[in-house]
Amino acid sequence: MGEFVRLEVDGGVGTIRLDRPPMNALNKQVQEEIRAAATEAATRADVRAVIVYGGEKVFAAGADIKEMVNMSYADMAARAGALSSALSSVAEIPKPTVAAITGYALGGGFELALCCDRRIAGDNAKVGQPEILLGIIPGAGGTQRLARLVGPSKAKDIVYTGRFVGAEEALRIGMVDEVVGPDDVYAAALRYVQPFLTGPAAALAAAKAAIDGGLDNDLNSGMKLESHLFSALFATEDQKIGMTSFVENGPGKAKFVGR
Repeated sequence: MGEFVRLEVDGGVGTIRLDRPPMNALNKQVQEEIRAAATEAATRADVRAVIVYGGEKVFAAGADIKEMVNMSYADMAARAGALSSALSSVAEIPKPTVAAITGYALGGGFELALCCDRRIAGDNAKVGQPEILLGIIPGAGGTQRLARLVGPSKAKDIVYTGRFVGAEEALRIGMVDEVVGPDDVYAAALRYVQPFLTGPAAALAAAKAAIDGGLDNDLNSGMKLESHLFSALFATEDQKIGMTSFVENGPGKAKFVGR
C-alpha cells in the first residue's frame, strides 16, 4: 500500500484511491504508486472491476508543477516515458474500469481519467487539459486518448485553449459519460460496475482487448484480432454456461463463474 495511493478491495470492486491532499497532485511518487495499484488490481482474482477515485472533493488537479518547474529537457526526457506508462497501466487493466470524478480532473488528472473505460462526474466537476497555459502540452496521453474519445477538432479546442470544461458540456461532447450529483459520484460508479462482478470475466477482458486493440490498428487488423479473441472464448467455462443457459432458459439468466 502506497503513501498516497492505495487499492481498496471490497466485494469484487477494487478502488484505486488517490489520497494526497489538498488536490491529489501527481508527483513522481504518486505516479509510481498508481502503477503499483493498477498492476495489483490487474492480477488479483478477487478484483472483477476497478474504480479510480480521488475522494469527495477532488479527483486530481494535475501534475505537481513545483516538482517540474526547474526541470531541463534532459530531465524530462528521462522521466516522460515513465509518467506516460504509469498512467497507461490503468488503461491496461483487463477489467472494466470507471473514473469517479469529483471536483477537478485537470491535466494529468484528466489523463488518468481518460485511461478508464468510463467517466462518471459530479455536476460541479471541471475537466480539461490546461497544460498549454504552462507553455507545454499534455504528456501522459491527453493529446492521444482525448482525440480518440471526442475527435480531433474538439480535442484541439480543449488542448489549444486549456479551458476548464464544465460537467454538462463535458457530457455533451463525450469527455464524460454520466453526470450525477456531487455526493453520488462514487455510488454511481459502484452501480455501474455491479453487473460485471458476476459477469463472464474472460469475455469482458476480450471485449476490452478487441475494442482498444482495434482502435490502434486498421480495420482489417482489428477484425483479425476480434476473430482470434472471439474464438478463444470457446475454451472458457463461461461460454458453455452462457450458451447452455440461453438454449434452456432464454437470454440473461446465466450464472457465470468467471472462468
